[in-house]
Amino acid sequence: MASSMIIAGLGMATIGFGARFVLRTMPNLGKKMADAVGTFQKLDSKTLGNSKYYKGGFDPKMTKREASLILSVSPNANSQRVRAAYKKMMLVNHPDRGGSPYISAKLSEAKDILDK
Repeated sequence: MASSMIIAGLGMATIGFGARFVLRTMPNLGKKMADAVGTFQKLDSKTLGNSKYYKGGFDPKMTKREASLILSVSPNANSQRVRAAYKKMMLVNHPDRGGSPYISAKLSEAKDILDK
């Protein structure tokens, strides 16, 4: 019983001396870490701000603009290009291959709107 108390005390002392050593050798560690986090947040907000991804949700009734954003084609794209984009995206998002039924329905709806 006494030996376990001694070992626990020595372990606590070792942790204390180690922490004291780290704090004395790196006095500006907290400031450096805060600067690094701030730089990362600025970088992250810049890259997300210029993202090519559409930030909004789906409209209640799909518009031609939204359909073109979903399929990543121009609103004035010809039917061949719309069908090629639809096929490419459905290969990845088809429910039989593990994709979402909701997304595949939205892709089909977008193709129908742009293919008219």
